[in-house]
Amino acid sequence: MTKPLIYECHVHFRRCGRGNGKKMRAGEPPAPVAREPGRVPRVARLMALAIRFEEYLRAGQVADYSELAELGQVTRPRISQIMNLLNLAPDIQEELLFLPRTEHGRDPIHLRQLQPIAATLDWRKQRQMWRELQKASCE
Repeated sequence: MTKPLIYECHVHFRRCGRGNGKKMRAGEPPAPVAREPGRVPRVARLMALAIRFEEYLRAGQVADYSELAELGQVTRPRISQIMNLLNLAPDIQEELLFLPRTEHGRDPIHLRQLQPIAATLDWRKQRQMWRELQKASCE
């Protein structure tokens, strides 16, 4: 009786198709993604988090801020600070999401600087305060 041949190799699988009928197909390994230098500013990540939290609340996945705080292992006031970013004018929210990466040192804009802007109800006034904050952070 002859010995069976054993082949060893790395096989990468990828999903293809739509819906529940997805199939696994052997393919090329994924190409490594080139990362931009620096890091995403903290306020940009917090803005994205506020948007995600709002989606969870609207979908009924979480009941309230207390549940979000418990899941995130932070205090309820901290969740309120993050969620206050949703009170900013939509164009300011967008600018926050697309702030340039911080390559060295501290982020130029911090959450505590945005709180007074978010507390202002008039979007025109918010935009004025935002421009002043941007000028001050560039100096």
